[in-house]
Amino acid sequence: MDILLDMWIHAIYNDPTVQGSFSAPVVYYRNNTGNPLTSFQLLGERWGHSKTTISRILKKFEKLNFITLVSFKGKHGSMIYLNYYLSVMFDISDVMIDKEEIAMNMQLPIHVPEIEEEVCVSETVIEEQITVPENESCVPVSHMKFIIKKVAELLQTQGIPCCECSKTRYILSPLSACIDTVNQYTLNIICPYGKAAYRFELTVTPEEKPAVSLSDETDMTAVKGCV
Repeated sequence: MDILLDMWIHAIYNDPTVQGSFSAPVVYYRNNTGNPLTSFQLLGERWGHSKTTISRILKKFEKLNFITLVSFKGKHGSMIYLNYYLSVMFDISDVMIDKEEIAMNMQLPIHVPEIEEEVCVSETVIEEQITVPENESCVPVSHMKFIIKKVAELLQTQGIPCCECSKTRYILSPLSACIDTVNQYTLNIICPYGKAAYRFELTVTPEEKPAVSLSDETDMTAVKGCV
C-alpha cells in the first residue's frame, strides 16, 4: 500500500512539461527531464526491493486494475498509469489508455500485430479512405494502414476534426526508398469539403518485429484548400 500511495502522490495529468501525461495520469518522479519512463531497477532502489519483487508487485496491481503498466522492449523502460485517478480525485470520467498512442507521443517503437489486411483499420478510418503506395516500401501495406489508423486516432484525440470525418482521405507518399531499413513518408490528410488539410512527415523503421515511430522532425503544416 505504501508503494501504491507513493505512485498516487507522484501522478501527473495534462502537464505540458511531462511527456505522456496528456493520455492519462502518469507516475512521474520529478527528475527534471519531463520523461516518466522508468525501470524496475530504479523503482526497486526507490522502494527497497529487488527488480523481481517490483515486477511481481506491479503485475499484481495491474491484475487488480489499480494501474496500467506500459512497458517497451530493450532499454526504453516502462510507464505507469493510474486507473481511477481522475474519477477519485476530480470526479470526472477516466480515460482509456492505448499503448501505441503513448509510444507515438513518446517517439518510441510500436508493435504492429500480425493481423489480416482487411481488419488493419478501425471503424473510424475505413480502407477506402487510405491511399498507400504499392511495392515501394520494405514495410507491408497492411502495416502501413495500421500505422495510418493509429496516427488518425491520435490526431482525433488532439482535436483535429478531419480525423472524425468518414470522407477524409489519407494519402501516403514516399520521400525516400528503403535505405538501411529506414523509410520516409509524407502523410496528407485531405478534407473533401475544401477546408484546411494537414501534412505530416513520418519515418518508419522496422525492427525484428515491424514497428513505427514519429520522427523528431515530425511537423504539421496547414495546407490551403484540398488536393
